[in-house]
Amino acid sequence: MQDMALQDRAKGGVRRPSLQLAGRYDAKLVRNGVVVGEYSIPNAIVDVGINHILETAFNGGTPIAAWYTGLVDNSGFTAYANADTMASHAGWTELTSYSEAARPEWTAGTASARQITNATTVDFTMSAAGTVKGLFITSNTTKADTTGTLWSTASFTSAIAVSIGDVLMVTYTVTG
Repeated sequence: MQDMALQDRAKGGVRRPSLQLAGRYDAKLVRNGVVVGEYSIPNAIVDVGINHILETAFNGGTPIAAWYTGLVDNSGFTAYANADTMASHAGWTELTSYSEAARPEWTAGTASARQITNATTVDFTMSAAGTVKGLFITSNTTKADTTGTLWSTASFTSAIAVSIGDVLMVTYTVTG
């Protein structure tokens, strides 16, 4: 420990926190008005998401005005990859069997204490039985569309079986 303090002084200062972005999805599955499952899963922020933040913050890139949440189908799921984009994600497909006409918007509040989150849940009302493997955030509102910027992906520890009428309520938090 003493050696570290000496090294810090030799480098001219104190250790400062670094920016290490991480995210977490918290979800509740509600069936007939009763919470039947609660989940908290960390996410991977994909390469294009990190590159977007860097371009926007340091190179005059255009900010994305709105972000949307999507569901990942368990059927055919093999893996996520850091190189995944909306146009190319060979290991997964989107689950679109929910009543909302488009991907619901993730509306972030004001950043504070090195984090940002949505105060109101993003809700998916299931229109068919299925199995949800995970979640993602993208800049495109259109279900099953392959354009836009992918921000993050995450898998539930175990896939979640959903029934018609179930509501999956999601909160997403990014910390730095």
